[in-house]
Amino acid sequence: AKTIKDPLAVKPADWDENARIPDVTDVKPEGHDDIPEMIKDPEAAKPADWDDEDDGEWEAPNVANPDFKGAWTQKEIDNPAYKGMWEAADVPNPEYKESTTLYKFDDMRYVGFELWQVKAGSIFDNVLVTDDVAYAAKFAEDTWGKNKAGEKEMFDAVEAEKKAVEDAESKKLEEEAKANQPAGGAAEDEEDEYDDADAAKDDAAGEADADAKDEL
Repeated sequence: AKTIKDPLAVKPADWDENARIPDVTDVKPEGHDDIPEMIKDPEAAKPADWDDEDDGEWEAPNVANPDFKGAWTQKEIDNPAYKGMWEAADVPNPEYKESTTLYKFDDMRYVGFELWQVKAGSIFDNVLVTDDVAYAAKFAEDTWGKNKAGEKEMFDAVEAEKKAVEDAESKKLEEEAKANQPAGGAAEDEEDEYDDADAAKDDAAGEADADAKDEL
C-alpha cells in the first residue's frame, strides 16, 4: 500500500468517542424507588364464609401496582463534544515501491471465471487478455463474430430435437392413459340412458293415473 496508518500517532487525551451521554438535567423523581411493584388488591373482600380461626387471618391477594414504573434510567442526549471514532492519520509507506509492470505477465496460461446465471447454455472460448481496446474489438469480430451465427443454429437444433423427444414422450403417455381406461365406461353410459327412459315412462304413467282419478 502507498500509505499506512501512522504508527507513532496517539489519540489526544480530550478526544471524545461517546456519541451519547447522560442528561445531567434528568433527575430521578423523589420516592421513585419507594413505589412497590405489587400491592394488595384494593377491590378484594374477605369471603363471607371465611373463618379466621379455621382459615387463618385473611389477606387480600397481590396485584400489579399501576403506579410502578420499573427501574429508573437516566435519559441520554447527543454529546456536543463527540468527535467520532479516532483513527491514526495516513502517512507514506516507507516500504512501498512503485512498479509500472506489476500487472504484466509474459506467460498467462489460466483464466478463472466466477459467474452467477439463471439459464444454462453459455459458452466461453477464445479468451483474450489485453489493454488494447481496438485490438480486442477486432479479435472479437474475427472469432466470436464469425462463429456466433453457426453456434446459434447448432444450439437451436439441439433444443428443437430435445422438444421433439419431450413431445413424443408426452403423446405416448396420453395414448397409454386412454388405452388403460376401464372398458365398462360405454356400457355404464347406456345403462344410464335406459334408466332415464324408464324414469320418464314411470312419470308419464303416474300422471295418467292422477288424471283418471280426477275425472272420477
